[in-house]
Amino acid sequence: MNRLLIMTIAVLCGGVSACLYLALLLSSPGAMILVYLTQLPLFFAGLWFGVAAAAIAGLSGAAVLFAASDLLAAAIFAALNAVPVVVLVRQALLARRDTEGAVVWYPPGRLTLWVAGLGIGGIGVALLLLGGPESLQATLRDVIGRALDRLSENTLPDRDRVAATLAALIPGIAAASWMVMAVINGALAQGLLARFGLAWRPSPDLAQLGLPRWLTAALGLAAAATLVGGTWRFLGINLIIALSVPFCLGGLAVVHAAVRRLPHPGMALIAFYMLAGMFGWPLLAAAALGLVEAWLGLRRRLAPHGVRIDG
Repeated sequence: MNRLLIMTIAVLCGGVSACLYLALLLSSPGAMILVYLTQLPLFFAGLWFGVAAAAIAGLSGAAVLFAASDLLAAAIFAALNAVPVVVLVRQALLARRDTEGAVVWYPPGRLTLWVAGLGIGGIGVALLLLGGPESLQATLRDVIGRALDRLSENTLPDRDRVAATLAALIPGIAAASWMVMAVINGALAQGLLARFGLAWRPSPDLAQLGLPRWLTAALGLAAAATLVGGTWRFLGINLIIALSVPFCLGGLAVVHAAVRRLPHPGMALIAFYMLAGMFGWPLLAAAALGLVEAWLGLRRRLAPHGVRIDG
């Protein structure tokens, strides 16, 4: 495929991404699904043609946002979508050769750490831009308070308490939501490309996803910070919320390894994810499982005999 065609496809992917992002203007619940898929075309271009294509798609998407709205909208699009996708695509496409000459691709566990680092880094950027934890919480309380006023004709008796509680949790929730969005869009793009034989790299095996033990130490420090109170409590709570995503993925890796013992692992996974979608608690259980897995190596213990788990 010649370079002009590759650039054209990348630009089109960027335009589609910008259009999905502009669904924010529709202000409807259904439109949020489109917004959630903003990164999908960017990942599609990058995982098909490489990092340069992802960058071109991101730049073209930002240009569309600048033309349709303003510089701030383009900058937010780039910060939330274009730049992180370029970083993640670059890491995903890293490879080396082992001693036997086989190609070894960047492991899914390290990709997960990059996703987590970008999400938590977003909280740090918000803290810097808004002048620290107290200023960030004050801004969020004001925004949430006005939103509650619009939702209710009469002033809620516990409006301030609700606004303060949500303001203390929203940074971590937003970071976790962004991480989930990045993982889903990256997986969808890779899955589509692999389905048609267009993927740059083989699809990662979730059962090979392993998390380093120091991540549990970071979670422990965050939990300890919540006992101090004040600003440290705010930071600790939001770090715990954000870290729930990589630990959940670690738990899902255990599930994917364990179901291989069953006669129909695919059906078992479908049933598990249906339960997770309906009730949510299986994902909480997966996060707890991921925390234990980091120390006990459950994936290797539960995998069928003869199945190699390297992550």
